[in-house]
Amino acid sequence: MPDYHDDLRLAHVLADAADAQTMGRFKALDLKVETKPDMTPVSEADKAAEELIRSQLQRARPRDAILGEEYGIEGTGPRRWVIDPIDGTKNYVRGVPVWATLISLMEAGEGGYQPVVGVVSAPALGRRWWAAKGGGAYTGRSLTSATRLHVSKVSRLSDASFAYSSLTGWEEQGRLDGFMDLTRAVWRTRGYGDFWPYMMVAEGAVDICAEPELSLWDMAANAIVVTEAGGSFTGLDGRPGPHSGNAAASNGLLHDELLGYLNQRY
Repeated sequence: MPDYHDDLRLAHVLADAADAQTMGRFKALDLKVETKPDMTPVSEADKAAEELIRSQLQRARPRDAILGEEYGIEGTGPRRWVIDPIDGTKNYVRGVPVWATLISLMEAGEGGYQPVVGVVSAPALGRRWWAAKGGGAYTGRSLTSATRLHVSKVSRLSDASFAYSSLTGWEEQGRLDGFMDLTRAVWRTRGYGDFWPYMMVAEGAVDICAEPELSLWDMAANAIVVTEAGGSFTGLDGRPGPHSGNAAASNGLLHDELLGYLNQRY
């Protein structure tokens, strides 16, 4: 199996730089916010963080392609860095500390590009999570000061904690009834939102989570952290990985039931 230690170390360096950039503008009274064509907000901090990460990658990995939320795809080849400079921009612009920079390295393989490195850095929470293919998932302050992550062993849906981002999107897909039935079947529900539910699945603090509409940069880093922690990460269609345009993550033991409810097969 390839050794991704150098790539993981680089991803941490990129995350450090992005954290400094984003925290420097967090809660700034003069923060500039625009509305993108898809009606989602983008701040000057989103753009600056992605520009910073791209410039460092172009120096450190000039042969690798880069796909980012704000500036699209650049380059070609079997290795592609996937960047979400601020996942949770709506929180960021309102001063809510639940947002993160997501950095993933994907490599071409069977079934398309698959994540092999992922870093999720949430500086306003003082938290960071990461994983590399075959190397496990971790949380901590640095590569040398870390705790290994393991998903929960909860095996009954009635004992499970279910996290989601919001109710919007489920109805448009005709999945709202299944979603609501799932909320009634589980022990507890919480709308933590964005990257955080996936990290809590990886930590074993939450057992299942799902979102109805996502982009690749929302999922790539989360996917490898969850799977390297021993969990399952698929689309709502059950396809493994971050390519379905939506996501379901679990400790693995509850995954079939999670998909069953969201596809109304229960």
